[in-house]
Amino acid sequence: MKIWEKGQCVDPDMMGFTIGDDKKYDLQLAPHDIMASAAHAHMLAKVGLIGQEESLCVIQALEAMHTECLEGYFALRESVEDVHSEIEARLIEEQGDAGKKIHTARSRNDQVLVALKLFYRHELLAIIDELQELIVILLRRSNEHAHDLLPGYTHMQVAMPSSFGLWFGAYAEGLIDDLEQMKGVFQFVNRNPLGSAAGYGSSFPINRSYTGELLAFDGMHVNVVYAQMSRGKTERLLAGFMASLGATLGKWAQDTCLYQSQNFGFISLPDELTTGSSIMPHKKNPDIIELIRGECALLQALPSQVTLLLQNMPSGYHREVQLLKGVVMPAMARLRAVLRMSARAVAAMQVVKNLMNDQRYALAFSVENVNQKVLNGATFRDAYREVASDIAAGTFEPQTSLNHTHEGSLGNLMNEVLGYRLSSVVDGFETQKYEEWKRGFWLRLHSAS
Repeated sequence: MKIWEKGQCVDPDMMGFTIGDDKKYDLQLAPHDIMASAAHAHMLAKVGLIGQEESLCVIQALEAMHTECLEGYFALRESVEDVHSEIEARLIEEQGDAGKKIHTARSRNDQVLVALKLFYRHELLAIIDELQELIVILLRRSNEHAHDLLPGYTHMQVAMPSSFGLWFGAYAEGLIDDLEQMKGVFQFVNRNPLGSAAGYGSSFPINRSYTGELLAFDGMHVNVVYAQMSRGKTERLLAGFMASLGATLGKWAQDTCLYQSQNFGFISLPDELTTGSSIMPHKKNPDIIELIRGECALLQALPSQVTLLLQNMPSGYHREVQLLKGVVMPAMARLRAVLRMSARAVAAMQVVKNLMNDQRYALAFSVENVNQKVLNGATFRDAYREVASDIAAGTFEPQTSLNHTHEGSLGNLMNEVLGYRLSSVVDGFETQKYEEWKRGFWLRLHSAS
């Protein structure tokens, strides 16, 4: 069944090409499409476009389909074009004329758009949870190793003393910034497009605000043309956020690959998070970290993919936006996997202590020698030249007693401030509100019918 079919013959090759991999992604959209359809049916009854009894029967049938989705046996039949066709066909088969009324005042355009919005919101809420867990682990490791030094590098040369506390904490703060960036993306995702129909509204007296309330949206895309234009813009914003996260985590993965290698030897990963070689018995390969690095590179390519797909596209719906599903939806799944595996790696890695006792890192303390001379009364430039002369003459003796006290330094990490920032940012998403909405969604529709 095709819900646009009017009895004409359609070339099967053309249909196969236009559908592409859409059915695979439609199965992920199904529970969200079903909930949006239930809210739409409830609204249609509220404004008098269908009967209360018809609405209740349709909602009960949709709830049963939603249960199938949650239990993993909802499927799209071979004969249907997409999830929208499957839902409508099932409703007609089970509810007769009431099922035929479900598409009143909507189009497949706003139907898929609202399902995507609900899917993206669901995924973002899961990403928030997984990102928060990773940041908490990073902050915990930072506190555990606040006083364990490691060499800091600039230009890939030993530069100044750093610490594992600084290293773990730096990525915690970077990820908190990425999480803050998500706020604007989340707000844009969390707007209701349903009721924009094909992009030009409807002459039916629908109540878009009520539908949005039922679906726990914080607002709506008001202008119906712009509501349709939000498809593509939503994905562009999501791609930017995921690329930013990819940049942060990709740098951490590169650090980790270097630090665990024999040439550096700063950290080690447990056997269960490494792989071996088929020929070299000594190898402990950090495949998990290398794959995280690779996935992060792909995440950073997302904005270009989305932008190129949307370039020169005028207002109104165009079929190639369908291809955005295959770009963004798998990327969100990959990002969640990256966050989970990164959290496992950070929690399990072992750090090597007393690294800076190695003579190779003696010159990392040169700035400490300069600073000590300044504190003893020398000018900075004179102290700098004196230490440089000692280094050149081979008479340099490192000043290894560190006294870093300013905010954010290795002696004053201020991780409690980062922990507070994290809690504040996460609280701003009101994640609990959406959990409560999910638990009470069907009950509210039944009680209000």
